[in-house]
Amino acid sequence: MTAETQSDGQGALRELQASRLRHLAWLCQAPQLYVGKQSFMPQDWLPSGWQQTLLAWEQQPDQAPKRLQTPAPRRLGAYFEILYQILIEDLLGWTIEAQNQQIIKDGRTLGELDFLVRNHHTGGLEHHEIAVKFYLGYPGPAGAQPLWYGPNSRDRLDIKTDRLLNHQSTMALRPEGQQRLRQLGLDEQVKPKVFMPGYLFQPEGQSLPFPEQVDAQLHTGHWRRLSTFSTADGIWVPLHKPDWLGPYWQSDCPEPSAVEARVRECREHDWPCLLARLEQTELGWQERERCFLVPDDWPSAAVRG
Repeated sequence: MTAETQSDGQGALRELQASRLRHLAWLCQAPQLYVGKQSFMPQDWLPSGWQQTLLAWEQQPDQAPKRLQTPAPRRLGAYFEILYQILIEDLLGWTIEAQNQQIIKDGRTLGELDFLVRNHHTGGLEHHEIAVKFYLGYPGPAGAQPLWYGPNSRDRLDIKTDRLLNHQSTMALRPEGQQRLRQLGLDEQVKPKVFMPGYLFQPEGQSLPFPEQVDAQLHTGHWRRLSTFSTADGIWVPLHKPDWLGPYWQSDCPEPSAVEARVRECREHDWPCLLARLEQTELGWQERERCFLVPDDWPSAAVRG
């Protein structure tokens, strides 16, 4: 599924110009890399006028949450957490009882509770573990299922999902987690929830089967080797974090030298990089597809390991 088809019906994404509001709009309705009984689905709880709220924040920035106006963290994960806070508190109107609580046993950190959230519809306490991820499909041996690696090849979707479900999201249910909840004055039953939006990237020219756990409407792109990329394939721009989140937009005509410089840099250092192909519309230059470029030997280290 391309960015063009993904944007259908997502009016807030098409009309918003402020990047942080577009990122927040994407987060509110993004398909997820894990859909199951523990999934947290924001769209099930968002009020009907949430898109109008975002448009109002753009028109009157002084009415928007202050967190939208502070400098964005360099780490994508930290930025994602800020957007999630705004989703929970300012759009849903729920309460974050605690955040980033370390669970320690005998001086050793077992894990961390990302968010302890009070669901104002049910009154219950929920433990939300969140992550935003990007994985590239790699064909397995004949007859085997493909593997989905992160662009740096040290991360893998099946391993991350297992850890999220069987370690991170169970942390509040462990005796050490229960003890931490009591210390916070939250001596009550807690329900684990998982939120993991993201993208999957198919090998160029191939269509690998998705893992059963992912949303069928998941955002997708493709990947190719750095040595095979040519700017003649379309009008491309490099995507820098945090613009990895959601469809990209810019008002000015893209400058070819920007993507040429980025690709040259990545070839020199064997770095992966994310690009978006843009087309001009009545609203500006909008993303139509995205592509991960990876070193020519990717993911050799992961395959060997």
